[in-house]
Amino acid sequence: MKPIARYLEETGTSIGQLVTAAGLDRKTVEAIVRGNFTPSPAQRQRLAAALGVSTDDVAWGHAVAVEHLRGNGPQAGRST
Repeated sequence: MKPIARYLEETGTSIGQLVTAAGLDRKTVEAIVRGNFTPSPAQRQRLAAALGVSTDDVAWGHAVAVEHLRGNGPQAGRST
């Protein structure tokens, strides 16, 4: 299993090409490639198909483990 960014490097595929092939929003794809967003099962299928690999061949998790983040952040209306 490799991160999706590695597949892009190995195949020479740009994020723009991946966005077009997968039919997903550019910001979402960029966040997934950076490891800041874990895609839904449907998004995983579309991205894997666009790269010509199985969803099981891609490491879909966050680059930074979520347990290292703290606080409620601005979405909760108060600072940490």
